[in-house]
Amino acid sequence: MRSPSRLTIAFLALAATVPAAAQSAASGVSISGYLDAGVFRDFDKTSRLGTIQRSNLALSGFEDLGGGLKATFRLSTRFDLDTGLSEDAGKKPFWHDESTVGLQGAWGHLRLGRALSALWSQEWRFDPWSNFNRIASPAWHMAHYLTPTDRASNNGSPEYGRMANGVFYDSPQLAGFTVHWSASPERTQAPGRQGRARSVSVNYDRGPVAAMLAHERNGSGDSDLYLGGKYRLGAAAVMLAYDRSKSGTPGNGPDRSRMVSLGATYGVGAATLKASYARQRLDSDTRRMLSLGAEYRLSRRTMLYTSLGHQRYERQSPRTAFGVGVAHSF
Repeated sequence: MRSPSRLTIAFLALAATVPAAAQSAASGVSISGYLDAGVFRDFDKTSRLGTIQRSNLALSGFEDLGGGLKATFRLSTRFDLDTGLSEDAGKKPFWHDESTVGLQGAWGHLRLGRALSALWSQEWRFDPWSNFNRIASPAWHMAHYLTPTDRASNNGSPEYGRMANGVFYDSPQLAGFTVHWSASPERTQAPGRQGRARSVSVNYDRGPVAAMLAHERNGSGDSDLYLGGKYRLGAAAVMLAYDRSKSGTPGNGPDRSRMVSLGATYGVGAATLKASYARQRLDSDTRRMLSLGAEYRLSRRTMLYTSLGHQRYERQSPRTAFGVGVAHSF
């Protein structure tokens, strides 16, 4: 595994020592993160201590350029809390999560670099576990199944979610609607077809209703259509998602995946209860997943949680995973 450079380490140390009072009124730098660890029994019947969700450390900031215009940046790395190693050590870049610089104004936010694509930056809203839980999230296991955002950007390994060498745009909200767009001017370096990746999402969020329609196509010709909907009623929320992903190289394994998921959350004081059911059609095979979970907030930043996922795949024995964890954000 390649270690972070001395420059990176020095940068992190310097950022950590910058007091908030030292920031001018026209600029700011902040350090944030999410720390997660749990004990769980995985779907392969192995007992583990590790990340059930994901851990990250981020540096972000802005400079007020005047006239309502700001310069922005974000650097975020992901790691496994149980070992201290970068996530999938040796495969993913150090700034795996995001590395962008951009401009923001009344017209929206434009960024350059590596970040979640337009589809992936929005679809988590329609999964009870926010596509963020390896035990219970149906999106983690079934959505975008045949459409990695890039087949080889993680040092030759697939990347599900982040677009490298990308241009990203997020519009301001107008009558509840927002538009999110991302694309790369560079052709993919993956074997097979050589194309340019692109992704777009149109979202609506006003009152109790939220909805999303998105389409993504990577440089290898794989494509993904995603629809999501959510209805909020007091402490409860019900969400529905549909995902159809197709391989750009038919005949090299499954060619088409279709997933439908139904989920719900319900808040009771400091606790949130979660449940979902998902069905995936992978070519001619049918897969199902039932998930249950609960979170309990000890404070605004710290929570305990438990998760259970049960999968039934054709020509395979049923599989169950379960675990408990603690998470802290800062």
